[in-house]
Amino acid sequence: MTVSPLRSNGKGIKGPVVLVIMDGVGIHAGKNEGYPGNALDLANAPTIKGLIQNAPISLQIRAHGRAVGMPSDDDMGNSEVGHNAIGAGRIFDQGAKLVGKAIESGKMFEDDRWMGLIGRPDRPGIALKPTSSGKRPVVHFLGLLSDGNVHSHIDHLITMIRKSHEAGVEQVRVHILLDGRDVNEVSALDYVEKLEKTLAELDASGKNYRIASGGGRMNITMDRYDANWPMVEKGWKTHVAGDAPGFASAKEAIESARQEKPGIIDQDLPPFVIVEDGKPVGTIQDEDIVVFFNFRGDRAIELSRAFTEESFDKFDRKPAVKVHFAGMMEYDGDLKIPPLYLVPPPDIDRTLSEYMAVSGLKTYAMSETQKFGHVTYFWNGNNSQKFDDQLEVWEEIPSDVIPFEQKPAMKASEITDALIRALQSGEFVFLRANYANGDMVGHTGVLQAAIDSVEAVDAGLARLKKACDEAGAVLIVTADHGNCEEMIESDKKTGEPKKKKDGTYSAKTSHTLNPVPFVITGNGVENFQSSETAEPGLSNIAATVLTLLGYEAPEGYRPSLIRLRSN
Repeated sequence: MTVSPLRSNGKGIKGPVVLVIMDGVGIHAGKNEGYPGNALDLANAPTIKGLIQNAPISLQIRAHGRAVGMPSDDDMGNSEVGHNAIGAGRIFDQGAKLVGKAIESGKMFEDDRWMGLIGRPDRPGIALKPTSSGKRPVVHFLGLLSDGNVHSHIDHLITMIRKSHEAGVEQVRVHILLDGRDVNEVSALDYVEKLEKTLAELDASGKNYRIASGGGRMNITMDRYDANWPMVEKGWKTHVAGDAPGFASAKEAIESARQEKPGIIDQDLPPFVIVEDGKPVGTIQDEDIVVFFNFRGDRAIELSRAFTEESFDKFDRKPAVKVHFAGMMEYDGDLKIPPLYLVPPPDIDRTLSEYMAVSGLKTYAMSETQKFGHVTYFWNGNNSQKFDDQLEVWEEIPSDVIPFEQKPAMKASEITDALIRALQSGEFVFLRANYANGDMVGHTGVLQAAIDSVEAVDAGLARLKKACDEAGAVLIVTADHGNCEEMIESDKKTGEPKKKKDGTYSAKTSHTLNPVPFVITGNGVENFQSSETAEPGLSNIAATVLTLLGYEAPEGYRPSLIRLRSN
């Protein structure tokens, strides 16, 4: 659809609009009073709390489930779908929902992509044909083993393994990345047991369908935004070269790591390979098939590049195997990563950025590396290119490559400095930024670090609010999903905080189902009031920004959260 310039109604504010996304900072209010794991509540954060309590417009909006295109309201939101919804102004079916539909309907297994790769006896794909060595290729499934439904789902993996067996695939190897981030921090063995049960059902010998390697998702393989390529290299050495400590089973590897380092959580587990007779049972070799079954793109792009790019220079691939590689989805639509994928991504068009570009409005986007892709690629509808190089300015601050709990402030101060400079330049009508702290530090499960991270964001917001007041700008503060407001697991039946055998609380590292704050303050906001929109969510923010700037929301956009006062 052709994007036309926005229509002005002449009733907007005079200054620019600044949108701040406090990544992973939700609202826990109203849930078991006195809950001890709310980093926002425990933090010395007068600016954030003051805005939530006293801003001219202060709402709680939905950032999970159907509000961001997920299959059900039991599904957590995440930064990718959250920024998609904010930037697009509408709700699109997202990764988990798209893949779930494709698998449940059987559509994926009839598609030419799957048929060409795996096939079936009457229509054999690559997996059912001999390689140059005369043997059929091994089919490797690689990805995050959990049911968190943020990056992947174990049920998708199991269905694909079953379909491979039905097709007549002789050899399957599974390379498991352990979660503890989107699910309970020490739940890996539950998922391993479920997978092992399926493999044993399909292959009683235990020789042909088996786990081959693994490790924690924050230790190997799943880096993003070029932040830590050595992490990906470690994954390559593990999955491809079989160069990691060897164990007889995944269970043995996990239990050994926990004994060696008490308190370690799943996401940090070291790499391992399964060995038999002193040799790895499932290294990835030339002409094999590799299916990366993660559907979320950010932490799948780098390994996809390592497998598919001929001119690859991020690390020395030893061995430099040539395989048939497919992602569950296309992880970068603009750069075509990977070239082969099993489920097409959502077709997101007519984003807020595109409308602003064709309307001649200059915009600014800023974050540190960990969330830079969210305010650019995901915000622009999974598009890594600008709509107008002259009217869109993107600024990235390199993230530190250290565990986030060691420096919970991350780059909040530098982001604030850059954002204030851009605001004071007077160049931009709309500015957006992401503070990554609440999400990245929240995922570590370290409560005090999460508290410190909130305080760092609060300090930045205090300076930014002052700069907005001086510039006559409007400041919007919100979040893309919850996380750090719920740092302790709660019992599903009683709602009480869970404790371990040693009496300490069980850390929660995943996103939440909580609403997020949405506040507006600044010059001219007194002319607006809440529109009392039914089921307000992230997708309503785009129209709200346009309302403030004095433009009509495009057709099909979710309604604005505010309207002009009638008096």
